This record gives sequence, structure tokens and C-alpha cells, in this order.
Amino acid sequence: MATDAVEYEPVSVKELLAEMKDTAELLIDLSYSAVLLGSGDVAEEVLRLEERMDVLQLRARMSLLMAARSPEDAEQLAPVLGVVGAAEKISDAAGDIAKVVLEEIGLPDAMRAALPEAVETLVRATVERDSSPAGRTLGDVNLETETGVRVIAIRRDEGWLCNPDRETRLTAGDVALLRGPQEGIATVHRDLTGEQYRPPEPPAPDIDDLERAVHSIVLMKDMAELAVDLAYGAVLFDSEDVAREVVDLEAEVDALQSRFEAWTLRAAGRFDDPVDLRGLVQIARATETISDAAVEISEGVLRGIGTHPVVAEAVWESDEVIVRATVGRGSALDDATIGQRDVKGETGTRIIAVHRPGDEAPAGEEGDGDEWVVSPGADTHLRAGDILLAKGTRTGAERLQTLLE
Repeated sequence: MATDAVEYEPVSVKELLAEMKDTAELLIDLSYSAVLLGSGDVAEEVLRLEERMDVLQLRARMSLLMAARSPEDAEQLAPVLGVVGAAEKISDAAGDIAKVVLEEIGLPDAMRAALPEAVETLVRATVERDSSPAGRTLGDVNLETETGVRVIAIRRDEGWLCNPDRETRLTAGDVALLRGPQEGIATVHRDLTGEQYRPPEPPAPDIDDLERAVHSIVLMKDMAELAVDLAYGAVLFDSEDVAREVVDLEAEVDALQSRFEAWTLRAAGRFDDPVDLRGLVQIARATETISDAAVEISEGVLRGIGTHPVVAEAVWESDEVIVRATVGRGSALDDATIGQRDVKGETGTRIIAVHRPGDEAPAGEEGDGDEWVVSPGADTHLRAGDILLAKGTRTGAERLQTLLE
């Protein structure tokens, strides 16, 4: 396949890294959605984004090579190259997942039946010229408030807008990627395209071992996504503790993959055509690659090299930021669960980890050790002094800070 030549251009490494982070996270989201929803349209967008990532990583490597002028420079920039390489691995893995749909690699119906009810629908919609939203900003259309649907990305010609905001204007021909509840998706899809949205019908699984194998992949997916989020958090805050959580998650993904292989082999004997299991194997392998890439992102922190300022700035300036904030005494989240305050619904941010610093002990006595709650749920109880790592837009981060003060 012919590809366009990529030449060196003087460009900000920080901007490249920020775009690579946003693109990698979007790729993960889209690739699994393509499989779970059986959407060839979404899978095609994954491959377009993968091509974009190839260009970004080449330009980032060129810029980093130009910046290294001494052994000291090389030592500081080595972890940055690791972050670039990890983003490329995530991109390739996402492409492999999308190809399961596009190349019609064998995939049992049970995979799509595994779509949890809580997972929101993701679809692609092209903005028609005579549609009511065409020419208006997302703030004017007010999609999220009216329908619960969020535009997570827009492809315009060959360019991408990740995490568009209220000032982003929809234009005819834009390919909008929509995420939200199915009822809202149907409404927005009709408004944008003039066509009715027809959701896929997930079939019911009928083989116990296959159900377990599919469940393992869903868990691997959740853990791999969380590992990537925490890896960027470790880099942003130069936190060895968070980086070690990433390593632990990667080990959990490895263990799940071993169980997945065992259950898949057991199911193969009772499957009409075992070749249809190839897609599951490919998705599991790609998911494990994503968790490995998360460790590579945080490797500089783990090895004591520290975070290069350009990486930390890139993570902070990306479209979805990772913030660290402390629960204030007497604040709305002091002595409350995450679900009681509906933190995600109220702020638009997702708490990915809670750090509870250990109590200092009097001389001669042992104090309570630090505690980490990774991927906290609605019933996770928060208290004053807890340190939250959360992911979301800058506006959402400001709303979260208000709850914590």
C-alpha cells in the first residue's frame, strides 16, 4: 500500500505528544466499540486514525533525534521515546482489533452479547448540508444537555478534532463520532443525517466456557484502558506509586489472558467451527499489547529517570486532562460515596484512582500504610484528605475542584 512521504518539520514535541495521547485514547475507545457493536463504519475510522498516528510518531521521533546533542540529553529523552513508541503500539493494537470486523475474521456472537448494559452506544454520523445542526456550534445545539449524547471526535476532511468543545462548529460533511444512551443516539443520528438509526441486536451466548472467555476479554479491556490512564497520570505527577499500579494491572491482564486461552480451548471442542474463535484470540492479544504499552509509558518513572517536562506538559495540554486533587474537609465529597454525589454526571470527570496517604505514627510505633483504590466504583467512600486522580475535560476538572473545596 502506497503511503505519503513524511519529512522533518520544525514542530513542538509537546504538541505532537499531546495529539498522540488523545489519538491513542480515542483509538482504544473506537476499536472496542467497533467490535462490540459490529460496526464496520467505526472500524474504518480506527484505520484512518492509525494512519494519522503513524505520521505523528515519525515526526515526534525526528524532533527528538534533532534535540539530543549530548549523553545527558539522550538519557533525559529516552523515556520520551518510550512514550512515543507506546502510543504507536496502542495504535497498532487498536488497528488489529478493528480488522476483526473489517476483514470478517471469525468472531462468535457471544462477543457482541457481552456488551454490558452500562456501556453507552457509539456510532458514526455524517452531517448533512440541510440538517438543522449544520453551521451551528455544539454549544448552540446543546446536544449533551438535551439528549445525553456527546460528540467525542469529528473527522473533517483528513483532519481530526478530538474532544470538541462548545465552540466547535459543525459543518456539512463532518463525520461525527457520537457516544451516549441509545435513545439519545437515535434522535441525534436522525437530526444529523436524516436517516433512522438501527441498533444491532446482540444475540445470547450459549456456551459456558465461551462466556467466560469473552468475560475475560471485557475485563482485560477495562484493565488495559485503566492502565493507560494511570500511566499518563504517573508521568504527569512523576509518581512511582501510580507507576507500580500500572505494573500490577499489566500483570492482572497477563493472568486474565492465560485464563482466556484455557477457556477458549475448552470451548473450541464444542464449537461448530473453531475457526470462528480467531477473532477472540486476536482481540485478546491486542489488548495485552495495550497493557504492555502502558508500562512503557511509565517506565522512565519506574526506573528513577523522572518525567521529562515536555511529556508532563503534553499530558496536561491534551484534550482530556488528568488531574490530582484532594478532598477538602467539609466539602461536598467529604464522608460521601462517589455514587451519592454522581461525580461523573455532575462534573463530567471520571475518578480513576483514590490515594489514601498513611497516617504518621508516633515515635516507636507503626502507622497505617498508604492505600490505593484503583478504578473506584459508585460505592467507594471518600473522606477528607483522600487524593483523587480524575480524567476529563478542563471544564469538568474545574467542576470537580468545586466539589472538593
